[in-house]
Amino acid sequence: MTIILGLESSCDETAAALVTADGRILAHRLATQEEAHRPYGGVVPEIAARAHVEMLTPLVAEALADAKMTLADVDVIAATAGPGLIGGVMVGLVTGKALAHAAGKPLIAVNHLEGHALSPRLADRTLQFPYLLLLVSGGHCQLLHVKGPGAYVRVATTIDDAAGEAFDKTAKLLGLGYPGGPQVEKAAALGDPKAVPLPRPLIHTDEPHFSFAGLKSAVMRAVQLGRYTTQDIAASFQQAVIDCLVDRTRRALGRSEGVTALVVAGGVAANNAVRAALESLAAAHDLPFVAPPLWLCTDNAAMIAWAGAERFAVGLIDDLTFPARPRWPLDPAAEKARGAGVKA
Repeated sequence: MTIILGLESSCDETAAALVTADGRILAHRLATQEEAHRPYGGVVPEIAARAHVEMLTPLVAEALADAKMTLADVDVIAATAGPGLIGGVMVGLVTGKALAHAAGKPLIAVNHLEGHALSPRLADRTLQFPYLLLLVSGGHCQLLHVKGPGAYVRVATTIDDAAGEAFDKTAKLLGLGYPGGPQVEKAAALGDPKAVPLPRPLIHTDEPHFSFAGLKSAVMRAVQLGRYTTQDIAASFQQAVIDCLVDRTRRALGRSEGVTALVVAGGVAANNAVRAALESLAAAHDLPFVAPPLWLCTDNAAMIAWAGAERFAVGLIDDLTFPARPRWPLDPAAEKARGAGVKA
């Protein structure tokens, strides 16, 4: 059985995992950097990169020890090669290249977004291609037709902020601390989602894309008014995001004949209210709803190892000259969205 060592270091999580080609997670080690970044209210790239340098090699050793293996037992090295904070991406990719070269193993340079996109198949081995994926995270908000490893058609993207970015900035405006997404969800559970009138950008329009910058600005104005409780603003914001996600995904489903399931992945997919709304949407379209367990939604190395396994199975192997990429769209042929700028 092929064994893949996966490395993840694209943002503020350092991780190493061993996963088999049939989807068994033999070991997973992860080190968070929340305490290091909390005083700044967000990720500081230089601090993150230094932490990856310190943490990644020990985590690889610990993962191998957990699985009672050595590097010689590993068949493939898979490392995130982008997109992400370039300093962290370089740490993981260079480490992966060094291990692959030293042990004479093939290297798979993994797109971090593909790790998220394929992670539902690690959680549910019955999930078949093609499926409609809502990839919703701190840096990206996209709808994609997932046809197979390396085969993606972008249906929609964000024209400004990603949903996870809006969660983090709302948490900062509300003084809820870092990381923002879980803090907003916790506060929202105690608030009234109808208390604060907030916009739903692009909802009910024929434009396929997402937009959250205006919603974020409306939250800032609501905070400045001083009329609403923190919990009510959080609940109203969360509901506005959900309404946007559901509306845009419903539109995409109406143009996605032949998909096997509605799938959600990425850090925001760990939000239980978001998951519940999307599950109801899938049921309304007589489609299975598939979401990874919460720990697989946030950044981890198991999904990188699994993406490596999927790519290796179809012969997608990279050489040691593969570059680290701060930006790397899953569908490079997709038409640039209005206002998308550098968003993939």
